[in-house]
Amino acid sequence: MNSPMFTFVTRDDNSSVYAEVSKILLSTGQWKRLKRDNPRFNLMLGERNRLPFGRLGHEPGLVQLVNYYRGADKLCRKASLVKLIKTSPELSDSCNWFPESYIIYPTNLKTPVAPAANGIGHLQSHPKTDEREVFLASYHSKRESGEGTVWIAKSSAGAKGAGILISHDATQLLEYIDNQGQVHVIQKYLEKPLLLQPGQRKFDIRQVFTRRTASLPSYQETSWVLVDHQYNIYLYREGVLRTSSEPYDSSDLQDMTSHLTNHCIQKEHSHNYGRYEDGNEMFFDEFRLYLLNTHNVTLEASVLPQIKHIIKSCLSCIESTISTKHLSYQSFQLFGFDFMVDESFKVWLIEINGAPACAQKLYPELCQGIVDVAVSSVFTLSGAGDSSSSSSSYSSSPSSSSSFSTTTSSSCSSPKLRGPLHVGPFTRL
Repeated sequence: MNSPMFTFVTRDDNSSVYAEVSKILLSTGQWKRLKRDNPRFNLMLGERNRLPFGRLGHEPGLVQLVNYYRGADKLCRKASLVKLIKTSPELSDSCNWFPESYIIYPTNLKTPVAPAANGIGHLQSHPKTDEREVFLASYHSKRESGEGTVWIAKSSAGAKGAGILISHDATQLLEYIDNQGQVHVIQKYLEKPLLLQPGQRKFDIRQVFTRRTASLPSYQETSWVLVDHQYNIYLYREGVLRTSSEPYDSSDLQDMTSHLTNHCIQKEHSHNYGRYEDGNEMFFDEFRLYLLNTHNVTLEASVLPQIKHIIKSCLSCIESTISTKHLSYQSFQLFGFDFMVDESFKVWLIEINGAPACAQKLYPELCQGIVDVAVSSVFTLSGAGDSSSSSSSYSSSPSSSSSFSTTTSSSCSSPKLRGPLHVGPFTRL
């Protein structure tokens, strides 16, 4: 076995994804794990919100790579995502794939309130904006015109179904946020989701892909997306639907097991957890057959093109502000995109996770793909197999080296290198 060529540190004891990545690196015999406070590392597998970005890239003779992009929270916090989408000209088509949404601050924080007539202008010119007046104007307009009146309030930093209220009543939603004491997003609820049979259940997708439907079981879909050090965007070939155990009932907004597909809510509160799908998860192979047999549509033609467009639009929008190509260190990051699909097979982005978990059975393949795409393209292993060597086959219009060396080079200022189209389970968008 070869002696270690590269070194890494781990600073996140709670990430199952990067625990698996660590095992893969050590198994090559060419990576050595250092103590977490040792600054002389090539790779840091750090904790998302506690990374020492300012101290990276200053070790003489070392190229340093870290597993998060600084500034990616613009996408991964709900309120920041809403502001980005509303104020970015590049995302002008977002009304076609992102539900109508408003940022609401509790009144005790005394955040400037945007006037109903100029909400976007106020949002653009103020670092923080309470959009309650703009929301109320839209709420009353929809109510008078007979459009859907169900809205959902979600904590900007919430997870696992916490800090959520679904209601027809605008006053109830705003009072709920005021009592919670933290920023929320109020979003138009997708009242006609695509439902799963049997059971008329909701679902969402993580790629992540989300879908909800009335009179069918609901679900959410998730897609895993990897952005490498050159800001090539790779889509993992597998996606998963998180499904509800209970029938979707638009008349009962209090039953969270009917409306929310979060595993913790389904497992804790539904007696039917696991009845339809093992662990309330459906993978793309099964979903493909379901769509074809039940609706005579294909995943590749009806759903995936929309998912790819949304993912590329969101990540490209922030590339210029978070790319590390011209910095003294490099970044990569795994994202989880959550989508829903309505009864017309239209895909809607729900949220983006900057530190996604994944289904247990996917860990070996997904994590090996992370090593091949994001790590081995920077630090080439001697005698690497086909998957590793293919991941370092980067090309650009000017000639350039295929990978980074272990010492600092001029690559940080070189033109963007295009990664290979396929690397293991990942495909470049």
